[in-house]
Amino acid sequence: MSTAAVIAIAIAVVVVLGAVSFLTLARRSDVRGAGALSNETLSRDKDARKDSKAFEAAETSSRTAAVAEAEGTAARGSGTALATVDDDVALVPWTAPDPEVIGVSRRQFFNRATVTLMTASIGTFAAASFVAFLWPSGTGGFGGAVPVGKLEAIKAGIKSGGGFFYAPDARSWITEYPAEALPVARTIYPANLLEAMENGIVILSQKCPHLGCRIPECSTSQWFECQCHGSQYNRVGEKKGGPAPRGMDRHPATISGSGDVVIDTGVTVPGPAIGVNTTGQEAEGPNCTSEGTH
Repeated sequence: MSTAAVIAIAIAVVVVLGAVSFLTLARRSDVRGAGALSNETLSRDKDARKDSKAFEAAETSSRTAAVAEAEGTAARGSGTALATVDDDVALVPWTAPDPEVIGVSRRQFFNRATVTLMTASIGTFAAASFVAFLWPSGTGGFGGAVPVGKLEAIKAGIKSGGGFFYAPDARSWITEYPAEALPVARTIYPANLLEAMENGIVILSQKCPHLGCRIPECSTSQWFECQCHGSQYNRVGEKKGGPAPRGMDRHPATISGSGDVVIDTGVTVPGPAIGVNTTGQEAEGPNCTSEGTH
């Protein structure tokens, strides 16, 4: 999934959750439309009905008590024994109910739901942004297939660049590979690198295999020479000196029938072992670094 798609999904989620929060808050409004009674009015009416019922219940209780008193008086006059009360039965004290057990009010529920939804939306957006910006897409740009132009244009760029051509989108160097070195190269390099080499170019990762510094070219020696710790490589990335454990790493490339070169930066092939020198190229002038400098 591309960066733009992930960000679009995250924004959509935030918008939807924001709309839900807005509707939730809107439902809490006391005014429900023209001619509608407010919550406060409805509450007063409800309380009034409760008071009316309580009054009726009190009157009924009062009449019942009067009847009971009259019956008791009559019973005492006639000698009928009154019911006795068991003194062993203890009264249970009244305890106020726990609000948490009863539950939360409607207002508390919607407030908590709103906060939860907004927190979830912010977390989702942050996670989506992290994935989008830090995870390689694998479908374009570095970490995937990177078009770098026509083969003939690249070879022209190598000549105009003094033997070196840099492809910034692929973070790679491209140099010429001599045809006379191909028989030896076929015995050393894997098949996925040979397509580019047989078309006269080699694609080299810009990272030094020693500690990952970006390796610049040296126009005087016609080598690659790392400025960090002094590792040196010939023009096709085979190690010549310094602390690096191998030659420069490589990326395979495909070349279409029309000459379009596409570098697969998602695949990195470790550089050749120390001592490999398929071209026999030695320094053609002064070095830009001293071998093994730390």
